[in-house]
Amino acid sequence: MPEGILCIDKPQGWTSFDVVAKCRGITKCRKIGHGGTLDPMATGVLPLFFGRAVKAIDLMPSQQKRYIAGIRFGVTTDTQDITGRVLDQSDAPVAREALEAALAAQRGEIKQLPPMYSAVWVDGKRLYDLARKGREVERPLRDVTVHRLELLDFDQKERACTIDVTCSKGTYIRTICHDVGAALGCGGALSSLRRVETLGFTDGQCVTLEQLEAICQAGELENSLLPVESAFAGYGRVYLSPHQANMFCSGAVLDTRRVRHPDTTQPLRVYEGGGASRFLGLARVEPSTQELIIIKLFAPIQ
Repeated sequence: MPEGILCIDKPQGWTSFDVVAKCRGITKCRKIGHGGTLDPMATGVLPLFFGRAVKAIDLMPSQQKRYIAGIRFGVTTDTQDITGRVLDQSDAPVAREALEAALAAQRGEIKQLPPMYSAVWVDGKRLYDLARKGREVERPLRDVTVHRLELLDFDQKERACTIDVTCSKGTYIRTICHDVGAALGCGGALSSLRRVETLGFTDGQCVTLEQLEAICQAGELENSLLPVESAFAGYGRVYLSPHQANMFCSGAVLDTRRVRHPDTTQPLRVYEGGGASRFLGLARVEPSTQELIIIKLFAPIQ
């Protein structure tokens, strides 16, 4: 079974699940997970995790995301993007100075009201399921962080702009567009969205679905997958002897006084040393007991 990570450039109009299903068919691999949902109208980086690599999804060191988004002013919709039902329209002009001020208010640690058309759970139900039934419910504000927000271009005549946003996990770009439009008094909706970075991967590392088909037809899938340990390249390494490696893979807790390791509180990549080192998993050092505690195993006993 193929194991590793491959980034797909998600095409517009596809759900993330559509892409996973298509890739299962192309690769004949059933065990595939994705690293972060993209709306159907969005394009860009969708990391896919094959085989045992799916265990890495919730452990990725970087949860930061970066998007290039278009905003159309003068319109408000129920989905906060241009695919939704129009709720209000305005002919009010948009001045660059006012736009810059509205964008500034979206930087840093902010609170967002999740849109009704979102996958957030409220009282055991998905918001989008309630929205499709015409219901709107109270939902709590969420704390998110917008690390960087830049105005790339602005067309005053067309009342449209493009922004570059780097943000924390859980940030809704649609809501930023909606809130900027609300601050300007004319309304605003997301008109385009491309994710250019997520989980430490960029769109420069992506392949299209068509390219994936060609890769599989050439029998090059396994050579095209990034090894799972590449996702944790920022962590230090620990090397174990074959005997220690077997103990580690069996779930044993190792005494760090017998294992050379970096002095850090971060997770560590654990390898069986000698020759071509074999990646075993992630672990952490427990200072109080001087033990190497398993976080996640990625390799079976050989």
